[in-house]
Amino acid sequence: MDQENNSGVTEFVLHSLSGSRELQLFYFAFFTLFYLSIVLGNLLIVLTVFSEPSLHTPMYFLLSNLSFIDVCLSTFATPKMIADFLVEHKTISFEGCMAQIFFLHVFAGGEMMLLVAMAYDRYVAICRPLHYATIMNVGKCISLVVGSWLIGVLHSVSQLVFTVNLPFCGPNRVDSFFCDLPLVIKLACTDPFTLEVLMLSDSGLMATCSFVLLLASYTVILLTVRRHSSAGMAKARATLSTHIAAVTLFFGPCIFIYAWPFSSLPVDKFLSIFYTVFTPLLNPLIYTLRNKEVISAMQKLRHRQVSS
Repeated sequence: MDQENNSGVTEFVLHSLSGSRELQLFYFAFFTLFYLSIVLGNLLIVLTVFSEPSLHTPMYFLLSNLSFIDVCLSTFATPKMIADFLVEHKTISFEGCMAQIFFLHVFAGGEMMLLVAMAYDRYVAICRPLHYATIMNVGKCISLVVGSWLIGVLHSVSQLVFTVNLPFCGPNRVDSFFCDLPLVIKLACTDPFTLEVLMLSDSGLMATCSFVLLLASYTVILLTVRRHSSAGMAKARATLSTHIAAVTLFFGPCIFIYAWPFSSLPVDKFLSIFYTVFTPLLNPLIYTLRNKEVISAMQKLRHRQVSS
């Protein structure tokens, strides 16, 4: 962090969603309830999958890990945003800002790779059902999860290496409720074009390629499902529709922000809220409301708790 001492900037000023005191109090209550729902909803999925033997399958193992990452993704900035609604001066230290950038890209990058792993799981289950148990064994599932985290960490380090050494010598107002990389590099006392190209070739390319790969894989799966009309395939179509909805909701804002970082639009702030706050809550709703197995397992878990 030596560069931070040379830059003269020791903290950044964050912007609130609204300048109105009344609205900030409303947002405080609203996002507090939202955040608690995210944490409780996703941890309930993790607990349900862990405690119910019938859910000890590759699909639910990956789903429980997605829920855990969603808790992490919503936690890196949301609690501070909620606390900032109650204070007039919303600041974050230089180190805190770099930490937010690091954890955002660890969790978001890990979630991208985990969604790819979930698509691979569905591809094997539907297109190669006879080999599913052999291919998606315990070792493969653990490797997919560990690989997702490792790629997320490597991706984040590649972003932070050039960001932490940037010269920040003047402007320190970040037009968001957290330190988002495209906004922070615009504050550096250097030409941001090269930095934006680097970000485009890393975050933007990673998000876009992952999304295209997912769409291609789901297209192949849907074509396979379409050739069959059994009850099992009808269930598979319902599962696929939820996966596609979750993928689109997560990747859409990421691609919009990171695949074209050369211009900053007011809507970027609200898109950031969407993939860091709303999507982590929508994921458990999308994956459980239409899933009778998960709902049944949750009911069993509740009955066991009541009877004990």
